[in-house]
Amino acid sequence: MTMTMEYHNPVLLKESVDGLDIKPDGIYVDVTFGGGGHSREILSRLGPKGKLFAFDQDEDALANALQDDRFVLINENFRFIKRFLRFHNVKAVDGILADLGVSSHQFDVPERGFSTRFDADLDMRMSQKNELTAHKIINEYDEANLRRVFLDYGELKNAPAIARVILEAREDAPIDKTDELKAVLGRFLPEKVKNKVLAQMYQAIRIEVNQEMDVLKEFLEQSLEILKPNGRLSVISYHSLEDRLVKRFMKNGMFEGEPERDFFGNFSVPFKTIGKLIVPDFQEIKINNRARSAKLRIAEKR
Repeated sequence: MTMTMEYHNPVLLKESVDGLDIKPDGIYVDVTFGGGGHSREILSRLGPKGKLFAFDQDEDALANALQDDRFVLINENFRFIKRFLRFHNVKAVDGILADLGVSSHQFDVPERGFSTRFDADLDMRMSQKNELTAHKIINEYDEANLRRVFLDYGELKNAPAIARVILEAREDAPIDKTDELKAVLGRFLPEKVKNKVLAQMYQAIRIEVNQEMDVLKEFLEQSLEILKPNGRLSVISYHSLEDRLVKRFMKNGMFEGEPERDFFGNFSVPFKTIGKLIVPDFQEIKINNRARSAKLRIAEKR
């Protein structure tokens, strides 16, 4: 089945694929296949001997698989990139692209529970194989864990109060639907900032459901292992938590602290950053509003 542009409008398409500096006979990985926009662009630049592997844990994305002998779509979370490339006898690659955003399709299908626009079951799983759901978090997490989720992943200063209100509400009855959750948290949603705060709340729950920060860390560490020397890593992130991890890893090869210096005060880092931070221009944001928070960083393995 061919992809429809409604599934996902690829962000920073040309810039992110340009960043891979594609060799026609190289091996590349698109770890966030979605609607196939970035993959299609990569394939257009590969020669007959080139190869592209793509990952997507969402079963819905399988309908968009590209019919091309040079292409393999793997229905798994990209935290397992090394394992599944090994399964296909690939130990090293020339470039890896990641677009970390939730796909437009996931936002636009009401029953997935990702969008603040619809009433739906508290789900938010990117893969239906996941056992952890938004419902479990809201109804089973203790106060400390709820506070952690909203503070760490939503950067909500009133996370302690939000956690307490959820605990009090669920003593009366389970919170099953997104609209029920909005009603419970109504006092934290003054009209002036309602959409912004709701987006932060949903982001926090979604990150926890899908373990997005852990997945990103595991992926970045493995990308360093499987990239060939001079191989490129091209990553589009959408919020400061992701971008911070990507930026630090590309700069230092680590997520916290500084690399150890030698006797002379020098230190070696595994990546060389390519160019400066790239963000969408006004025209792209006008066409695709979801691109407004995108940030692209590119690095080359030394």
